[in-house]
Amino acid sequence: MKLSVFGMALVLVAGPAVAVADEMDDAYQSLKDAVAKKDAAAVKKVAPDAYKLAKQAENEAAPTNADEKEAWTQHVAYAKDVESFTEYSLYATAVQSPSETLIDLIQMLEQINPKSKYLADAYAPYFAALNATGAAAKIPGIAEKALESQPENEEVLAVLADEAFNRKQMDRALTLANRLTAAASKRARPENIPAAEWERQHGALLGRGYWMAGVIYGDRQQFALSDKALRAALPLIRGNNAMAGPALFMLGVDNYQLGKMTNNKAKILEAAKFSEDAAAIPGSYADQAWRNAQLMKTEAGRMR
Repeated sequence: MKLSVFGMALVLVAGPAVAVADEMDDAYQSLKDAVAKKDAAAVKKVAPDAYKLAKQAENEAAPTNADEKEAWTQHVAYAKDVESFTEYSLYATAVQSPSETLIDLIQMLEQINPKSKYLADAYAPYFAALNATGAAAKIPGIAEKALESQPENEEVLAVLADEAFNRKQMDRALTLANRLTAAASKRARPENIPAAEWERQHGALLGRGYWMAGVIYGDRQQFALSDKALRAALPLIRGNNAMAGPALFMLGVDNYQLGKMTNNKAKILEAAKFSEDAAAIPGSYADQAWRNAQLMKTEAGRMR
């Protein structure tokens, strides 16, 4: 049995505390070995016990004897390290495992600590694994529950915003879309994700949030807000015609209306250009966008 220095320091503390330290140290070592071997079954078996022992140690009452307090403080700090490593072990092993195993390990992480910092990066592979195993229908429910503990998680917000948008629950969709862009705008790239992959994943989420907000604002004739959101979305959704077509169409309408309000010829000409770009994208917006562009250019031509 391997004992940590913290565990050995507890010889001055009551017997039960020493026993917990011994068990926790053994569980910690077993967990480290399992992670090193990428043994998902062993991680799944040991992690709950390691976490339980760590929490038990953290919750031990502080001794009244001053001579024992230093050992107790070290013991609690060590227990917190074990707790954090247990959460990490579930996440790190999950993302290197097949879909079914990944789902089991992330669900266990959610159970032991729904506020774990490691869940911040877990939901993208978790949702992908659910899709891959034919369990996509479970994703909105999982995301709804996760939102309570992970209120700024982009993947969770994106799932719920999409669901609300598709259900035409536009007030909820707009709120979630704005929360998504706010959360995504301030999040730094995790060290374990390559820069190119991060740009792709992060850009897609940010673009989706801006696009959704811009479309909803446009439908509500809040043209300035729509224009701002869709301009932010545009560079992030290039190549996605299903999103770029409506965005360019709406930008044409937004800038035309803003140009009329301010008697701004340049803005109406910009609206015509957006409309022409929308017309170049095959889809249901193309014909109307082309007609809009002609009318806008004609109107701009009459302005001084």
